[in-house]
Amino acid sequence: MTAAPVRTYRLLGPDGDPYCSPVPGTLGGHRRGRLYGRLDCPSAARFLARGGYVRERVFFADEATAVAAGYRPCAVCLPQAYRRWKAGQGTGEGTGREEHRPIERGEGSF
Repeated sequence: MTAAPVRTYRLLGPDGDPYCSPVPGTLGGHRRGRLYGRLDCPSAARFLARGGYVRERVFFADEATAVAAGYRPCAVCLPQAYRRWKAGQGTGEGTGREEHRPIERGEGSF
């Protein structure tokens, strides 16, 4: 009798470093755009279907981890969280990451 192989998932932690987890992530993100969203985000699905940013795709256990790693919410699939994040810009709130940059045209929203 052979044991079934244990599946592991590569997630990003709050420090932005990857780690292996026995549990899949609940949110996906885009490393270059520094944003996160639902795994069923229609914007992300369009870019993935066209072969876009597969190498830039990251996963998070939860929203708190994504925010701690310096990622912002997706405007398409998390509009309320995005509005809160956007309102916090310029007030010293938000992600607190200085290296955050706006997404350039053609990069998509995820």
